[in-house]
Amino acid sequence: MSPRYRILVLWVACLTVFSVSVAAVADAAEAAWKVGLAKAQITPEKFMWMAGYASRERPADGKLTDLWAKVMVLQDASGERAVLVTLDVIGVGRQFASEVAATLKQRHGLERRQLALCTSHTHSGPVVYRNLLPLHELILDAEQRKLIEEYAPALQNKILQTIDAALADLKPAQLSWGSGIATFGTNRRNNPADKVPQLRAEGKLRGPCDHDVPVLAVRDSAGKLQAVVFGYACHATTLAEFQWCGDYPGYAQIELEQSQPGCQAMFWAGCGADQNPLPRRTVELAMDYGRQLAAAVNDVLDKDMKPVAAKLATDFREVDLPFATLPTREQIEKDAQLTERKDRYTAARAKLLLTQMADGKPLSPTYPYPVQVWRLGGDIQFITLGGEVVVDFALRLKQELRGQRTWVAGYSNDVMAYIASRRVLQEGGYEGGGAMVYYGLPASWAPESEDLIVEEAKRQAGP
Repeated sequence: MSPRYRILVLWVACLTVFSVSVAAVADAAEAAWKVGLAKAQITPEKFMWMAGYASRERPADGKLTDLWAKVMVLQDASGERAVLVTLDVIGVGRQFASEVAATLKQRHGLERRQLALCTSHTHSGPVVYRNLLPLHELILDAEQRKLIEEYAPALQNKILQTIDAALADLKPAQLSWGSGIATFGTNRRNNPADKVPQLRAEGKLRGPCDHDVPVLAVRDSAGKLQAVVFGYACHATTLAEFQWCGDYPGYAQIELEQSQPGCQAMFWAGCGADQNPLPRRTVELAMDYGRQLAAAVNDVLDKDMKPVAAKLATDFREVDLPFATLPTREQIEKDAQLTERKDRYTAARAKLLLTQMADGKPLSPTYPYPVQVWRLGGDIQFITLGGEVVVDFALRLKQELRGQRTWVAGYSNDVMAYIASRRVLQEGGYEGGGAMVYYGLPASWAPESEDLIVEEAKRQAGP
């Protein structure tokens, strides 16, 4: 082979490699995620009733932190989209979520499966329309009712405007995931609150818990952190005063956004219905738990995280979740006559049920319970469940699916009641049935409800 011919062959080979490399880069760019981000302040402009505690007998009178609606839009390589909304409120109801979803479909053609509304369940936020209605129905005056009726549509509008902004912000991005640990969440059914510090020090805390901190990181094409989405299974009940506050999830998001400039931090609540931040009841503790959670997230961000391929699949279905034995009309009418202070919420629920029946709506033996699964890449199964879900669900789904790659949020799409496992239903107590009074539902769940929820989540999650 002549020298000139060898040079020609080498030049052709280099050109071929260069062309393949350019094509690979182009294919990679085409296959990348696109992510849009936006947020809006949702702190009530007027002091209105706060959600979550029956002991409160007056509206809010101050503010510790602002409350936020935050949105992340995901778009995979094929153009499939999903909209994640995180809210610093105690919960939203089915009607509220359905109206947001219907408007989103009208504006952008997105289906119900492509929208997830996740709430932090802070007990230092406002009442959101009919959520926990019997808890507030008896003591609200006309002015407070008006403020509540006005806040819900205003919140819906802010959510929709923020989604619009996030959709307009879509940019190429890289997604990665990891999982950390935070240990302040404590099983409140098995550990007396006043004994928790001693029990923790002695290593004697009892009952199931979930201390995982799932983390999803969004970075731009240059590797700069743009957003972090994280979860934790614990009630946002550190505080019980009369000041607006995101509680420990709010403080965790603030800490992350300060330590990661330019980053939007978004929190979703896990299956923490039977988990409390203990000890509690001071602002200092709420801030400390927020710092602990943020430190767990930052620790994950500082390590090598696993990339998430730009492939997205979404699903959503409402399961007909059965109640146990429904009360008779005679029993409801008897409950409506209760006058003792300790019985006032039972009476309030009974009156709401009687009104419903008078409107021609008989008691239903089931409730349309929302189960939603997003599959991110070949790794993450993000399961969002309605209601206040006890920790057993997350532990079971992780065991039966993909462990730390299975993320289970509660308090999503419709917070209609506590969602007790078969074990908790058998044990009874507040989470096992007593709390249904405050949500206005007629009875506890049937024993088979756990299996129905888990099987639907597994069906959507796939193999």
